[in-house]
Amino acid sequence: MTQEVETRGHEPETPILYRGPRGTAVKILNRVDRSDSYLDRLLDAEMRAAEMNELDRGLMNEIVTGVIRWQSKLDWVLTGFFHGNFTKAETNIKNALRVALYQILFLDKVPHSAAVSESVEFIKRLRGQKVGDLVNAVLRNILRNLDNIRYPDPKEDKIQHLAVVESHPYWITKRWVERFGYDEARKLLAANNVRPDLTLRVNRLKIDFNYFLSQLDHHQIQFSRSQYLDFFVRVKHMAGIGSSEMFRQGFFVVQDESAGLTVQLLDPKPGDRVIDMCAAPGGKTTFIGELMKNVGEIVAVDRYETRLNLVKSGCQRLGIANAHFIAADAATLQSALADKILVDAPCSGLGVLAKKPDAKWKREPEDLARLVKIQRAILENAAAHVKPGGVLVYSTCTTEPEENAGLIKEFLLAHPDFSVESAAQFVKPELVNSEGAIETFPHRQGMDGSFAVRLKKTAT
Repeated sequence: MTQEVETRGHEPETPILYRGPRGTAVKILNRVDRSDSYLDRLLDAEMRAAEMNELDRGLMNEIVTGVIRWQSKLDWVLTGFFHGNFTKAETNIKNALRVALYQILFLDKVPHSAAVSESVEFIKRLRGQKVGDLVNAVLRNILRNLDNIRYPDPKEDKIQHLAVVESHPYWITKRWVERFGYDEARKLLAANNVRPDLTLRVNRLKIDFNYFLSQLDHHQIQFSRSQYLDFFVRVKHMAGIGSSEMFRQGFFVVQDESAGLTVQLLDPKPGDRVIDMCAAPGGKTTFIGELMKNVGEIVAVDRYETRLNLVKSGCQRLGIANAHFIAADAATLQSALADKILVDAPCSGLGVLAKKPDAKWKREPEDLARLVKIQRAILENAAAHVKPGGVLVYSTCTTEPEENAGLIKEFLLAHPDFSVESAAQFVKPELVNSEGAIETFPHRQGMDGSFAVRLKKTAT
């Protein structure tokens, strides 16, 4: 039996209504729905502002990220039990129902009764008893029918089935099934839905690596060493990582292994002049500085001063003293020639959906063509700034061929003075594709999906 829930205009957000981890989760989800704000920034701001204990902050973070990660699966179920058009329901009601259903389907430690009652009480505060009772009826009906929920029939439309059960947009699902085949596409989609580990890069300018590992042991933080990079470790969780003493002292930075591989491919040396064309938020800039041992020069470029400030603060915290900063468009930057240039290009981000699940709902197919134009313009300008005999590394955090191998193929045809230097000289060969570039995928290497290629300019 379905229940009809009345829809109405948006209600003002007030601290009284949006209290506790679940109410705060609804508030953040509303903002994601209503704006172009990035989830990680909204969560970060709320983590700092919310008056919650560490446990409640963790629950709020889990719910928000989980609801967005599994949104299409949740919405499929809710649409089946919601009389009327669920997509046109008031934003508060939609997100209160999603928050409750996420806990029911995915959080074993939260009793179903608590998940339902919290969302119902929230709607009652907002809209009154009648609407609260209707929301309660929808959720109770789902609980009675949990074992009988039906998803799209794969015999009728296997793309739609996969898109719903693995919660990705139809266009991405179709694209990856056509590229990888059904079984491998399913593994990639599933990998994007796994809560990612944290990967830490130990800053050897400030702390001995083995001593750092002993400190993790001392604080009873479980870790494993990276199989691809010597000074990276994976941890399951570090509560309050951004406020920890080790973080404040600059002993480590949170950085995915794929980002570290890109810098290793650049292979910066003490005394080099390096330009990081798209530097913010600064993880790669600071790793470049560490490998250069603060000898030589890094030019960190970003279009926006506010984002460049993130790079500056990262350099200060980590003790990087050889960087200077230019707020400029990387496609039109004018600068002296450099030994090595990194273009970590703005991209679709389809390789980092495990960490940024909101990105899959914000992207459209036409975004790829628009981004390729930007990437091409930056790469062209970067090429003009490489010294004869110098190196240009192009990288992205996407898995899409147009933004990666396709763009490089076009570039090499137009620039016969550049050639690919195989990445196998710089990283483990199993990470290198047949064209000599680094290519990683979440379901294969357990890290972000990424691409990086090293281009050498002829010496004369």
